[in-house]
Order: sequence, then structure tokens, then C-alpha cells
Amino acid sequence: MAGDKPKIRVGIVGASGYTGGELLRLLLWHPRVEVVQATSERQSGKFVYAAHPNLRGLTKLKFSSARQLQPADLLFLALPHGSAQQRIDEFAAVAERIIDLSADFRLRDASTYAKWYGHEHAAPAWLDRFVYGLPELYREQIAGARYVSGVGCNATATTLAVWPLFRAGLVQPGRDLIVEVKVGSSEAGATPSAGSHHPERSHVVRSYAPVGHRHTAEVMQNLALAGEVPPVHLSVTAVEMVRGALATAHLFLRPEVEGEKEIWAAYRQAYRDEPFVRIVKERRGIYRLPEPKILAGSNFADVGFAFDPESRRLVAIAAIDNLMKGAAGTAVQCMNVMYGWDERTGLRFPGLHPI
Repeated sequence: MAGDKPKIRVGIVGASGYTGGELLRLLLWHPRVEVVQATSERQSGKFVYAAHPNLRGLTKLKFSSARQLQPADLLFLALPHGSAQQRIDEFAAVAERIIDLSADFRLRDASTYAKWYGHEHAAPAWLDRFVYGLPELYREQIAGARYVSGVGCNATATTLAVWPLFRAGLVQPGRDLIVEVKVGSSEAGATPSAGSHHPERSHVVRSYAPVGHRHTAEVMQNLALAGEVPPVHLSVTAVEMVRGALATAHLFLRPEVEGEKEIWAAYRQAYRDEPFVRIVKERRGIYRLPEPKILAGSNFADVGFAFDPESRRLVAIAAIDNLMKGAAGTAVQCMNVMYGWDERTGLRFPGLHPI
């Protein structure tokens, strides 16, 4: 019990990776949660701090095998993409609610999934049962959902950067939306690869997905809520940081948009009641526009913009911590929404400066 408030029983499947570690960091101290199981096949039997040394001395929880799942009120699935869809019926049998952090249930249409992920979905009947887990756009649906999908970090930064403009109808119809997202190395996950090997990854500015990035489909799905979907062109570049994603989006506004007053109004209208979105557009200082560095460990998304009235081009910018607002933080925020709790519960950490 937390005071007179009962706790829900939560399990984390696939808890040894980076997003699993973030979930543990958040949930072990969440006042309304008891973590009853954290699974890892490779680390089974070991203390969770074997994989997440920041938790050393703070918990005696051990990893267990997902082959023996304990009943829970809610399961967080932090498995590699493609895994959850293979076992979704099994997971649903042991938990009333599920939040899946992978890409398996983000898209509503099975043919769209096959187009972007290169294979047929293993559980297409489940796609419509999941709600896309971005509270800023889908809060009402999340509140009544049993199954919520995770969000793509690049899609989250992009969506939050441009959503107010499409929502307010300020964008020229039919014009392309072009987005460059710069990301840190943690986006690649905890399993080493040739590209994440330190001598190869350090000091890079590597455009590893100039076209065809899978998160493009999520952005298009989200913008469909505002009406006509524009052509979306997403490029992703790896840069020298561990945490963080910075989306820089280029789009053109309608001729009747006279200046920044209408743009400010669109952003304030969209985000004035959002607990984790901050509009950052200052006249002075080195942090005049969004910067991922100061968001490390926090669930905030900072959004800003710059407008060229002569060309009608608007540059919309959003910064997030990819492991937090782009993954585990938003998942915990969704849990809070699902249970009717204050969305900020367990997520009030403001980030660090300097770092």
C-alpha cells in the first residue's frame, strides 16, 4: 500500500535492455506500482543491477525467465521488434493490460506493416486492439484501453514538432514534409553491433537512414488525425551522443499566415495543458531552441520553431530523450493515463544541467 492507495502488480518482459532498464528505474519507485517480475533469458537468476548498475544497492529484484510468467495487472513488453506479436496471446492470458514498447502494434493496418517492416504481421487481428501510445494525440483512447503500443522515438519527436501546425490547418496542402532526425547511440539498443562498436561509432555524423525509415509510417498515421496526409520524407543521422533525438522539420505555411503570432497560437493551443511538452523559443541564450542534452533522463519534449515569412518556410524543432519520451517514459505516462492517475506520477525528474 502507498498510504491508502493500492498498488498494481507489474511485470517487465525483456527487462535487461536499455528501455527495460529505464522502466525499472521509473517503476521501482513509482508509488502506485509493485514490480513483481523482470525477465531476461540471458540474465535469468542474476540481480537486475548486473545489467543496470545504476540500480546497485537499491533493489534485490532478480531477473527471471519469461517462460514462467507471473500473473500481473499490467505487462510492459520491452522485447526486440517482431517478438511480441509471436506471443501476444500468451501475454494477454497473464495480464489484464499490456503496454508493448516495440514496433509490433504501432500501425493499425497489416498491409502497411508489411510494407515498412518487410514481412507479414504474425497477429494481424491484434492491430486494431492496440491504441498508439502518444498521450498528446491519443489520450482519450488510451484512458479506456487495455492494450497500448509503444512509440517510435524518431516518430515522437517529428510528430510533436509539427502536429500543432497541421492541427491548426496552417500548412500548405500537398506540400512535402521533410524531416531530419539526429539521434544518439542508445537508439541502437543494448546489443552490440559493428555499427555501435565504439571505434566505429565515436565522433560520427552518419546518415544511416537517409530514406525509407520505418518511423515514417507512424508519422503519417498520426498526421492523418488532422486530415489530409502530406508526403513525408524522413532521414535519420547518428551523431556523437548517447541519449537524445532532435527532429528538424521543414514545411511551408499557407499564404494567409502573416507571421509568428498565428504560429505561436497554434503551438500554445495544442500544448498549453500538456504536462510534458514545453515550447522553447527564446530570444537570447545558448538554449534558445530545443536541445536534447538537457533532457537526459526526463520525460519532457521541448518544441520550437523558426519562420521565414519571405519563403513561407517554417522549421519546426523537437528534442527528446529517446529512451524516455521516445520509449519508457511515455510508456509509464500511458500507464498513468490508463489507470486515471496524475500523468506526472513517477516522471517528475527534470533532467540535468550541466551534463
